[in-house]
Amino acid sequence: MSLVVINGQQVDNAEKMTLKDYLVREGYVLSRIAVEYNGEIIPREAYGEKQLQDGDCLEIISFVGGG
Repeated sequence: MSLVVINGQQVDNAEKMTLKDYLVREGYVLSRIAVEYNGEIIPREAYGEKQLQDGDCLEIISFVGGG
């Protein structure tokens, strides 16, 4: 089984998806997140180009407004 680690959790159904497809599937609002992909911040316009692979490690940070 191939695994991708996302926010510290092993995910086994994300490999071979693009980063953008995964984020949309999981309900993330792309304009309200930042993604670190294997230690590198990925520009939003590159989400559709990054294909998730076995062993990748992502951190997804959501921005929340408030006051």
